[in-house]
Amino acid sequence: MKIVITGGAGFLGSRLIARLLDRGFGPDRKVASIVSLDRVACPIDDPRVRSVVGSIADAEDVTRALSEGPDVVYHLAAVLSGQSEAEFDTGLNINVDATRLLLEECRKLQTAPRVVFTSSLAVFGGPMPEVVPETMAPMPQSSYGCGKAIGELLVSEYSRKGFVDGITCRLPTICVRPGAPNSAASSFVSGMLREPLAGEASECPVPPNTRLWISSPDTAIANLVLAGGIAAGALGVNRVLNLPGITVTPAQMLDSLERLGGAEARARVAMTSDPRVMDIVCSWPGAFDVSRPRALGFVADGDFDGVLAQYMDAAAPQAASG
Repeated sequence: MKIVITGGAGFLGSRLIARLLDRGFGPDRKVASIVSLDRVACPIDDPRVRSVVGSIADAEDVTRALSEGPDVVYHLAAVLSGQSEAEFDTGLNINVDATRLLLEECRKLQTAPRVVFTSSLAVFGGPMPEVVPETMAPMPQSSYGCGKAIGELLVSEYSRKGFVDGITCRLPTICVRPGAPNSAASSFVSGMLREPLAGEASECPVPPNTRLWISSPDTAIANLVLAGGIAAGALGVNRVLNLPGITVTPAQMLDSLERLGGAEARARVAMTSDPRVMDIVCSWPGAFDVSRPRALGFVADGDFDGVLAQYMDAAAPQAASG
């Protein structure tokens, strides 16, 4: 199978590439080639991986990435929530205009590819029930959420017309992300754990009882692989899925940090208040009815201790070698 991944040099993109190279979509569905379209080259060194260094907003770059006629296109690249809010035109250009450009270029291909579009729980906002049903209409309260909601509609419409075989995956907040903080309003969710475990001070800018919908990186990647390979007939008319996650509050996350990382790590986290972050993050729902995606085989983490342990296990060899 031939794969294209926008944002293939990023955190999720590179992990998805590694997983697909290793296991494909199953024993009988191996990956022959993967093209990464990103602003920098993909860090994975494998003869099956080709990097197209460019922009998803540039038609020539997108055409080059799709030139081999992919079977599956993963659209992960986006301007994140904080930057989208601060730079309206940039967010609109990348999250909306470039998504349509990608779909238009896919439309020109001889065979309609599966397109997996990663969306966000940020498409929701306003008054919400305790558990968000699958049928709840999006009401984004941020520029990022608005752009993702528009992208969802485009993917569904291009699928209805038969131009692509699309599926939208609304990802939970991914935690714990390694590396430096990014421009996402939810960046603190990883930072309040990652930095203290590295001996650095950190902050939690939202109330400790804020409900967050969380997925570990490994679980998110497993679900994205399933989305790329699942039969179209299993999806029905509704091509949008709220991917499974677990509900956890910052207070519960810090309890996990103390259990697994010690009291000293917990003490490095200061409870603060950032209205800019709160306006975005506190508008997001904290729990979803995921009975349909679970029935389709999508999975969730067991508990937050397991999520944090996954990060600590992965980070330990890097700390030792450093």
